[in-house]
Amino acid sequence: METTGKNPKNIPGWGIDADPKNDPTYPMRSRMNVTQDPDSKHRPPLQPVDVELLQSIERPNVSAVFGESVPPMGLSGMLRRVAFKYSESHYGHWLPLLLADRINVVEGIVEDLMHGKVPNIFAEKGYAVEMKHNRTAFLTKMATIAAVTTGVVLLLSSKGKKSRKGKKIQYRYPSAR
Repeated sequence: METTGKNPKNIPGWGIDADPKNDPTYPMRSRMNVTQDPDSKHRPPLQPVDVELLQSIERPNVSAVFGESVPPMGLSGMLRRVAFKYSESHYGHWLPLLLADRINVVEGIVEDLMHGKVPNIFAEKGYAVEMKHNRTAFLTKMATIAAVTTGVVLLLSSKGKKSRKGKKIQYRYPSAR
């Protein structure tokens, strides 16, 4: 997968609305008596960047406002850093982000357990509400989870028995002399 540099001129279509003569909002601004250019110099100050911020390679600057409160860390953070090396139009960007989200859930549960807090996964996933309002789907989902879990446990436990059955164990008894 290829990466795109930080120069927005390399991105097809970037800055297509930068020409004020080709501004699609111009007629609307005329009707509303708006004389100020929307890209004026009177912009509020940018939000300060005080944590590690992952930003798209397709944007030359940091967005005016962003919602990052916790810097990326752990295995999920490493995957996110890898993902942001690729353009948003590539699978190399989105698939690692999806995987990082799943890993982050597991990391959060492990972190809770390390701090002595047992997470209430049943409540956090909304199973009580689903059982109340959509009982059939909930029971089907739980039965499927139970069947898959049982199948995996049986499969893993039977592999261990097969490897032991194939080996013949010879016992050596000390001979009486």
